[in-house]
Amino acid sequence: MGNRKMQTGWFLAAALALAALCVLGLGQCGSREQRAEKNSIRLGILLYRGDDTFVGTLRQSLEEQAKRYEKETGIKVVLNIEDAKENQNTQNTQAERLISLGYDALCVNIVDRSMASTIIANAMAADVPVVFFNREPVEEDLQLWEKLYYVGADAKESAVLQGNLVVDKYQQDPSSIDLNGDGKVNYVLLEGETSHQDSLIRTEWSIQTLMDGGVPLEKLTGGIANWERNQASALTEQWLTQFPGEIELIISNNDDMALGALDAMERLNIMDKINVVGIDGTPAGMQALEEGALLGTVQSDRTEYAHAIFTIAAAMALEEKPEEKLTLSDGKYYWSRQVPVKRE
Repeated sequence: MGNRKMQTGWFLAAALALAALCVLGLGQCGSREQRAEKNSIRLGILLYRGDDTFVGTLRQSLEEQAKRYEKETGIKVVLNIEDAKENQNTQNTQAERLISLGYDALCVNIVDRSMASTIIANAMAADVPVVFFNREPVEEDLQLWEKLYYVGADAKESAVLQGNLVVDKYQQDPSSIDLNGDGKVNYVLLEGETSHQDSLIRTEWSIQTLMDGGVPLEKLTGGIANWERNQASALTEQWLTQFPGEIELIISNNDDMALGALDAMERLNIMDKINVVGIDGTPAGMQALEEGALLGTVQSDRTEYAHAIFTIAAAMALEEKPEEKLTLSDGKYYWSRQVPVKRE
């Protein structure tokens, strides 16, 4: 922790020094006034992993937002979308390049939430605002500068809504969840990344909500599937073989892993015998729900989500105030709306 504080302090000092050179006209920083006079804006979109299903839906919605904005305002929008492929050093280089090219704002889906200070320092030095999204940097980093924002879905709310989907079903008909009627619900847990804050919070609060709702839980096992469908499928097949006929509930931190569990169940021909719940409300997740394969999911309004990211970035690019366009928490955070969706 001590080394990290020193690193953050060093980056901050470097950023402030370079910012001072910009004020004196000695740095290659460009003029914010000149940018504001332009009839176009350039936004860099940095993704932690381009093939992540939920992030992919946000990318599509951001592109739709840009087109809509152009039609409504007459201001041309240039989006440069970069995929870091889960490498923080790659993402740092991508950010540095876009900043050097004079982009007006960055929208960053950070690879490592604890390592945002490098991008922040470079952005501060060039006076380029940053909107982080989906993967929340630590609070101390977001407080380094007034032009840093975060857009996401509240992880605790996601988990509580997911847990209540099962609680409601159990209270209506205990036998629909306690499939063998032995007075306990045997479950397995598919978790996202080990250090991802959403994964940790979703895991904790989904289980806590089930317990608070009176569902008699018995954990059989759990594992990390890194948000990925294929990894979740392999884990679930292993568990179904290890605990034949025992698993009654599969709790997944996201829809992709829930779909992976359904894939494994289909291969073993045990569909409709285990309840599966996810989070995100992806198109594929919603289709599985409509087909009756998924018990429930928690849907984020991706249009609203992307609208918030784009609105903050565009406002800052034009030196407008985001808080006059959106309701922000603590002046920095926008929490996207979520709704639970049940099979029936």
